[in-house]
Amino acid sequence: MGCPLLRNVFAALILVLLSKGSSVHGAEFGHLPDNITVLEGESVTLRCRIDEEVTHKAWLNRSNILFTGTDKWSLDRRVTLVNSNNSDFSIHIDKVQVTDEGPYTCTFQANNKPRIVHVYLIVQVPARIVNMSKNVSVNEGENVNLYCLAVGRPEPTVTWKEQKYGTLREGEFLEITEITRQQAQDYECITNNGVAPPDQRKVIVTVNYPPMITDMKNMPAHLGKTAILRCEAMAVPPASFEWYRDDHRPVESDNTLRIKNEKTRSLLLFTNVTEKHFGNYTCFASNRLGASNASMLLFRPGALQGRGTGLHAGMSVIVCVWVSLSAALLLKV
Repeated sequence: MGCPLLRNVFAALILVLLSKGSSVHGAEFGHLPDNITVLEGESVTLRCRIDEEVTHKAWLNRSNILFTGTDKWSLDRRVTLVNSNNSDFSIHIDKVQVTDEGPYTCTFQANNKPRIVHVYLIVQVPARIVNMSKNVSVNEGENVNLYCLAVGRPEPTVTWKEQKYGTLREGEFLEITEITRQQAQDYECITNNGVAPPDQRKVIVTVNYPPMITDMKNMPAHLGKTAILRCEAMAVPPASFEWYRDDHRPVESDNTLRIKNEKTRSLLLFTNVTEKHFGNYTCFASNRLGASNASMLLFRPGALQGRGTGLHAGMSVIVCVWVSLSAALLLKV
């Protein structure tokens, strides 16, 4: 029974003999559905109902003989005979594989007439992502190409979803040209074929860009009191901060001044403001892509307004002197 040539010849003989009786409807001896659908990994029973006295019977898969009566021809241990009696001739396939898909034929000889019925086994496989882009880090303005490859039966669809805006794009490949910092986010790949819940994974896209100082302003301070100068900068990777005085000296911490650097900002903390603290301070933010700086004043309340008043008063004196000189010249003429 283990000779492949013998099995094929025997199967061909069975099909030839039974084809002569193919005009007989299956309803005369029982009914098998046209198609049976099963998930990969599940088990299935193929039933063949018999209501006549049978002399010979067999199960075939394509041209391969599985059983002739109770004799097993198949070497596959997953395929077993469930029943073999005058009313039922059924087989069971355990842990169905994709290769099990195809036509199955139940045949038997009853009252010297051949009987035959066909069933087609459809094996479905849930959609599954098998290969996907890794997390990626790029500089602003570069192009980004993401991919998400999926398998399944039937053929699955692949959809890209932007986590920030919920935008959907169809297809295994996602191309982003000249990416901006606003497009840095999680991108989710979703594949589905209706067999099982969708399979989904995320890829993180990081966009690097140089620092941009977003918040800085002049700050009034009273002698002997506390004060804070803030410098906030957006950057990827995060910026490093440095502070300088108006004479370009680096600012260093002491018992009245402390520098506190955080992820996106730097603070100058004055615990006891003195005269030496008033002046111009420059915040310098940098990373490997570039740098940005901004200046701000720590001043005594009213000092800026006083400077403005003095400027206007000086202008008035100059105008008066110029008018007086002009009048004297006219009188001499």
